[in-house]
Amino acid sequence: MLRWALIFLVIAAICAILPGLGVISGVAAQIAWILFVVFLVLLVVSLVTGRRARL
Repeated sequence: MLRWALIFLVIAAICAILPGLGVISGVAAQIAWILFVVFLVLLVVSLVTGRRARL
């Protein structure tokens, strides 16, 4: 998940430099932000639940 967020962030950065690709840059940055937030939520959930020992 984090890998995809970084890929879309790089795409957004490249599109921001090139003229005429501002819309694609904005969409890619938004997708990267959403994926990063989902990654953080899943990270927190996994840290809270953790591994429980079997009895």
